[in-house]
Amino acid sequence: MTDQWHFFSETFGNCNCASNCGCQFNVASTHGFCQFVEGGHIRDGLFNGIDLSGLNWVFTMIWPGEIAEGSGKRQIVIDERADAAQREAIEKIVSGDVGVPGSNHFAVFGSTCSEFLETLFLPIECEIDIAARKASLVVPGLIEARGEPIVDGFSGDEFHIALSRPKGSFEFTYAEIGSGTATVQGALSMNLEGSYAQFCEHNYNHDGLIKAA
Repeated sequence: MTDQWHFFSETFGNCNCASNCGCQFNVASTHGFCQFVEGGHIRDGLFNGIDLSGLNWVFTMIWPGEIAEGSGKRQIVIDERADAAQREAIEKIVSGDVGVPGSNHFAVFGSTCSEFLETLFLPIECEIDIAARKASLVVPGLIEARGEPIVDGFSGDEFHIALSRPKGSFEFTYAEIGSGTATVQGALSMNLEGSYAQFCEHNYNHDGLIKAA
């Protein structure tokens, strides 16, 4: 039987690109390579009858060149509060191993990786306010990432910019854009400061992106 699932996450991500991230504008990355950390809170989730709601998740990835060139490395972190069945379900979704191939960003990014580090089950502190463009994502001793609005260099006020994808994509239909800072330790260590940050809802099921009505 084909897996039946739904994954609705409030998500924050921070990569090393400038605010015109190549992934979103169909251009090359800012520095010719990609590093990012992303995570979220599952507001509503179900996998073959297993409730995933209320749990958190994170993954980090590094590519030596452009994402499409492959050779990426990935590590997934899953909320330690999840039981064995929930851990397995979230890992399958975030790894991109279930659903129509290429139908969500987990599957697309996973297909460009050649090294998959062991999944970790750790406490994850996650606070995301998409409309305010503010977020905090912490895995003690491993990840600390924060997002905030971009500041207008002329007025000093918040600079509000967002991305709308009316026809959808394999990731979202709408995302707020801000500035992010992240420190990741361990095998995929990185330090990001004042770079591209994205605040959005990832609303997927086994067939792919669920577009807003």
